[in-house]
Amino acid sequence: MHIHYFRSQYLKSCKILKKTILLLAVALHALAAMADSHIKYYFNRGVDTTVATGVNAIGLNNCIADTLAAYLNRAQYSLDICVYDFDTTLSYNINVRDSLCAPKVAAAIDSAYRRGVKVRYIYEASNSNTGRYWLDTGIHTLGSPQGADYTIMHNKFVVIDAASPNAADPIVWTGCMNWYYEQFNWDYNNVVIVQDSALAHAYTAEFNMMWGDTGLVPNTATSKFGQYKTDLGLHNFTIDGKQVELYFSPSDGTDNHIQSTISSADKDLYFGMYTFTEHTDADLIVSKKNAGLTVYGIEDSYSGSYYPAGQFNTYLGTADFEEYTESADTLYHNKFLVVDPSDTCSDPTVLTGSHNWSASANTKNDENTLIIHDATAANLYLQYFKRTFNMLGGTMALPAYNCLPNAVPATVAQAYDMRVFPNPAAGAIQVAYTLPEATPVEVDLVDITGRTIASIVHGAVQPAGEHRVTYTIATPGLYWVRLSAAGFTDVKKVVVE
Repeated sequence: MHIHYFRSQYLKSCKILKKTILLLAVALHALAAMADSHIKYYFNRGVDTTVATGVNAIGLNNCIADTLAAYLNRAQYSLDICVYDFDTTLSYNINVRDSLCAPKVAAAIDSAYRRGVKVRYIYEASNSNTGRYWLDTGIHTLGSPQGADYTIMHNKFVVIDAASPNAADPIVWTGCMNWYYEQFNWDYNNVVIVQDSALAHAYTAEFNMMWGDTGLVPNTATSKFGQYKTDLGLHNFTIDGKQVELYFSPSDGTDNHIQSTISSADKDLYFGMYTFTEHTDADLIVSKKNAGLTVYGIEDSYSGSYYPAGQFNTYLGTADFEEYTESADTLYHNKFLVVDPSDTCSDPTVLTGSHNWSASANTKNDENTLIIHDATAANLYLQYFKRTFNMLGGTMALPAYNCLPNAVPATVAQAYDMRVFPNPAAGAIQVAYTLPEATPVEVDLVDITGRTIASIVHGAVQPAGEHRVTYTIATPGLYWVRLSAAGFTDVKKVVVE
């Protein structure tokens, strides 16, 4: 009996050990996958992982400044800091830990400077920016110009080690978060951290234009802010095999790209905005809702809105829109858009950054916006959005998550009915369409800048019926296929991997 007992205990222990090893292996694999990612996303409030599709969003609820300080402490060569508001003034109603957040960031900047890192710092001159008074007096700073021609320098980015000889070192920290205790801990914000040399150099070029020089000392005679900046043309990047777009305001026509991203939605769309006064953006979102897409939104009630008194729910439906009204001291400070997280056969996309959807942001303010074409990123932001939407009392009915990338669309008798497949594609795509009558047809391939790069079908008269044409796209990226026939135009996007 004792032998059977010990044998059963031994087998039980083996099973537990095997299960533990398996779970450890899975955990290590997940950590390795995260470590390999060159783009990381953090949210300083809660997330809802019940809608996660493989990777859980990370909510850093206890002083996101710890993470910022950790990245600043990695700097070996250079730190270019461009922040709207860095304030170390303490509020009467914050706890000790909160009060240490901003000074911790200042200490990390000073530490970098004292170990030989080249530090440059641009700030919005209309704000007190008390954080700069905590910095070593040897650090060169530049306040944005003031006057009737300018509004605000509203960026919140840092470029770390752009000049490193090791291409794996350069990092960009960006998003919508200012640097003070409410923004670190209470207000709703998101942060994107990108490890990529090309993107870091693009941000550095923008910084240098505002700084007026490439060296350590700013040159106010040549520096350019606001409407005086020029488009540097550094917009398209491939990071982790994903397409990333970068736009600076006001030089790069950012609102056009916001509208293009809204228009690209095929299935579902979610927006979270602090200030939203651009009527074209608002009308495009409502049109998507009216076209049958799943659309949800959150807007801070203390900010402006295109629709009267911020009442988006009049146009989207009460169940589909929430205003953040928790406290006048706590802001819903995000500026993001999520497109098609529920349809990876489309082009799941996140648009985020410092750019509020307003005329000032588009035509005067210094802003930066990232558009990231990635299903994982879109799902992470959906987790963040859902948690807040539910917290505000809303209930979301999400569409089914699906994608059949290898499926061939069935032929439909509807006139024109253009389909592009497979999507995503490995290179070769098929374009299928139905003509109700004989007519000249043009099918063009358009890149993300709006430039026509190929004519797939060029003005040939084709008979009524079903047509298919195959075309190979050599360069990975995001494209649009445009069909024009008898006054009809249809556009479909396709991702080439």
